[in-house]
Amino acid sequence: MRILMVEDNNSVCEMMEMFFEQQVDWTANFIQDGEEGWTYYQENEDDIDMVILDLNLPSRDGISICREIRQINPYVPIIMLTARDSESDQVLGLGLGADDYVTKPFDPVTLMARMRALQRRSNLSQEAKSDQTDTDENDFDIETKHLRISEKTREAYYDDQLIEGLTPKEFDILLTLASHPKQVFSRDHLLTKLWEDPFFGDERTVDAHIKKLRQKMEKYGPQLIQTVWGVGYKFDESEVN
Repeated sequence: MRILMVEDNNSVCEMMEMFFEQQVDWTANFIQDGEEGWTYYQENEDDIDMVILDLNLPSRDGISICREIRQINPYVPIIMLTARDSESDQVLGLGLGADDYVTKPFDPVTLMARMRALQRRSNLSQEAKSDQTDTDENDFDIETKHLRISEKTREAYYDDQLIEGLTPKEFDILLTLASHPKQVFSRDHLLTKLWEDPFFGDERTVDAHIKKLRQKMEKYGPQLIQTVWGVGYKFDESEVN
């Protein structure tokens, strides 16, 4: 895996460099300035398998870099790093296309576990797209009144309209909920099932992903993901005409 890490804290870079060097099949480039990081990505896009972005950077912040990367590459995994810990920051980063969100200070082993999980999902997604042929009814693993989902192509359709811009995590959440209509999933259940186990982050990460998933689905019709207050979330289209 070829990694670009844009992080202005020299101590963090040195720490992660030591951990990355222990992985024989990983190489990493460290850049401590936002504008330089964006320029490097543009010039080396084909040689980068994952991007780790600090939220606050000199010259250019991680949010704007994430936005620019997603405009030219919707698939490369992106992890945001930040010293802040609020749902609004998570929603902002995830809404611009980041696949995961890690709050400082963090355990390097935990970050690397998140990276491996994202790498696996990204590889599966790319393999599915490379094998994709014309999609017909038999290609869908889940078909409900309003939703059709294909695990092979990792695509979801709301009333025959492709739900565009789903991140790997958003697709996994939708697949999990839609696979068990009306079953309520708690945040802990979703974290255990879809995130690297054990998960050391904030359970509000689930809320941030659900919020962005809902926003993307609402472009095509009424909301199918319902909140069960005090418990969690469920997929329920029984009241949708």
